Amino acid sequence: MAASVPQCTAVAGLMQDEIEDLQVRFAHQEVAIEALHETVLRQDRLIAEMRDELARVKHMLHELRPSLLGADPGHEPPPHY
Repeated sequence: MAASVPQCTAVAGLMQDEIEDLQVRFAHQEVAIEALHETVLRQDRLIAEMRDELARVKHMLHELRPSLLGADPGHEPPPHY
């Protein structure tokens, strides 16, 4: 039985090393996840800003050039124009 005590100690040491390795990996993953979360939030804000800007540009374009479907045909330029 004396031989099994050192084996148990060795196994416990290996398990402790594996647990520490997992804890380190977990900590790195938490940092990576937080960084990805910040990136997603930043991109979400940027997309919202771009949508707003696109809506403003569409509105400006409609003000400059009315829709051909709603325009009065008498106000169209001649075909050769």
